Amino acid sequence: MLALIAGEGQLPSVLMASLDRASTLFRLCEFNGHPIDDRSGRPIIKFSLETLGSFLKELTDLGTTEVCFAGRVVRPKIDPAQIDPATQPLVPRMIAALQEGDDATLRTFLGFFEEAGLKIVAAHEIAPDLMPSPGMLSRALPSQQDRDDLDRGIHILGALGQVDLGQSCIVSRGQVLAVEAIGGTDWMMRSLMRAPEGLGAPLMEDGASWTDPIGQAVDFLSGTGQATRSAQFVRDPDLPEGGLLIKAAKPTQDMRVDVPTIGPQTLRRAAEVGLRGVVVEAGRVMVLDLQGCIDLADRHEMVFWIADGPRA
Repeated sequence: MLALIAGEGQLPSVLMASLDRASTLFRLCEFNGHPIDDRSGRPIIKFSLETLGSFLKELTDLGTTEVCFAGRVVRPKIDPAQIDPATQPLVPRMIAALQEGDDATLRTFLGFFEEAGLKIVAAHEIAPDLMPSPGMLSRALPSQQDRDDLDRGIHILGALGQVDLGQSCIVSRGQVLAVEAIGGTDWMMRSLMRAPEGLGAPLMEDGASWTDPIGQAVDFLSGTGQATRSAQFVRDPDLPEGGLLIKAAKPTQDMRVDVPTIGPQTLRRAAEVGLRGVVVEAGRVMVLDLQGCIDLADRHEMVFWIADGPRA
């Protein structure tokens, strides 16, 4: 029996549909504070970091043999008052792991599941079509400058990966405009924009696409969210025009979990901030709704490239 441990975003729904098509039985689990976007009325098992030990025992008692992690979660904090007895022995390792980078933290937490006898199954093992074949998928073709920017971006991502930081960057005319940090890819793209009165207002095409946690926090703290609701963000004129969003796995990426992922929202936002295109690493970045991404790239005359070989 498989346990699907779901976070936020579209990926859990994609995997649930794939499992249903294959008539594969699974249990749906939800990490507290990260509601599943659409569980279609399915029963769920909820757990928290403070009850991880009890959750692992519950899974094994139910005959679970495999787990798959899917969806977005933020790095949690431990509430000592909520730790149950079954989790207490894990706490020292938890605390140590949470002081490290993302990769090291993930290795520790995956180790808890493996020590309980549970095999980690990657999302793309359940839905192989999430990893598209390499190729140029858009009608728009890259210029020589785009190719040079891609080479520059891959070099930058290799360096970032060595220090366990980010999976994306934006490069234009050889200049690195932004790199991904804890705020994620959306925050990185948003950093290219300016508004007259604070941050947090929606952009041009789809306001809902920019309701990210960082922007919401800025709205709340600054009190400008409502005041700037009608303000339109614009690309910072001090930055070079265009640019490529380049996304690739870290050299040390554990491809069973936290695999870099893009979807139509990524392409939509890239168009809104005036990028030339999006390039992802073949075989190591998942693409949700591939046709939707292609359609958006063509609508906005952007490059959409699944890059193979030493480039990515």
